[in-house]
Amino acid sequence: MERRKAIKNTALFIGATLSSSALGGLLQSCQRQDRLSWVPLFFREDQALVVSELAETILPKTETPGAKDLKVDIFVDLMFKKYLGPEDQEHVMKGYDQFVIVCDELYGKTYVDMDSSERAMVIERMEKDSNRFNPSIWGSPLGKQQPLDFYRRVKQFTLMGYYTSEDIGKNVLKFDPIPGAYHGCIPYTGDNAWTI
Repeated sequence: MERRKAIKNTALFIGATLSSSALGGLLQSCQRQDRLSWVPLFFREDQALVVSELAETILPKTETPGAKDLKVDIFVDLMFKKYLGPEDQEHVMKGYDQFVIVCDELYGKTYVDMDSSERAMVIERMEKDSNRFNPSIWGSPLGKQQPLDFYRRVKQFTLMGYYTSEDIGKNVLKFDPIPGAYHGCIPYTGDNAWTI
């Protein structure tokens, strides 16, 4: 699927200031969380439901697990609470209000009540209207980064949580923590070269 490849490539460019051990700890705590007893830390429950559906729209279940299957929405809520400072949190909540307004303007209903084609139109609009990451050279952003809106932050944390989850690392990206012998000249089979 072309969209999933594009998102995967985008995820590679998203920088995070968290150490890998801290990020891994957050992800593990989310994986252990029971969805039925989950109480959001940052969002209200109605807002958390919107975040869950938005994350699932960004990375739906196909032949690979979707965002909700991996509890990425719980991770997103945790990242908003623990990773963002008060100013960014306030900016995100204003962005959430704007997101609700866009949903109401386009279809007169909440994001949760929309069908997949309506959700796609909302995403398209938010992609156009929300702040983007500044271009960077070797991981250093060019210029001063403007605060990121609700949609862009949810997308950032969704991609981060998804592609750094243990299930995706082991089963989709085929990460091998202790790689085998070096094979310098191997025939190309169409598989990812780093997983052979």
